[in-house]
Amino acid sequence: MQPAALQRWHEAVKNRCLGELDALLASDAVFYSPVVYSPQRGKDLVKLYLAGALQVLGNETFRYVREVAQGNHAVLEFEARVEGIYVNGVDMLAWDERNQIVEIKVMLRPLKAIEVVRQRMAAMLEELQRQR
Repeated sequence: MQPAALQRWHEAVKNRCLGELDALLASDAVFYSPVVYSPQRGKDLVKLYLAGALQVLGNETFRYVREVAQGNHAVLEFEARVEGIYVNGVDMLAWDERNQIVEIKVMLRPLKAIEVVRQRMAAMLEELQRQR
């Protein structure tokens, strides 16, 4: 049986539902981006980055292909296509005793995928910040 935090994560990603992230993310959550040097700290900033990622990667091609979970950590491998480019990556999640996510680290490959995701995420984050 999957931990509650992991079940809720899968639901939020599957449904592309930012509202579910409000309850799922801890107030001091940290996001480690594959293309931004510094960690993004705090629920609002993490939610902004996840909203961008759901827009850029969360299309009909996105799917998790492998999952390894132990204790309060999980590594989820995913595949997707962005602008026709194959993207392979992992979401590394950690959650606390309240089943709230405290850390998300994303890694991507190959280089061409990193480049297209970086460009699309930059544009998406700019648009999301303008909408705030």
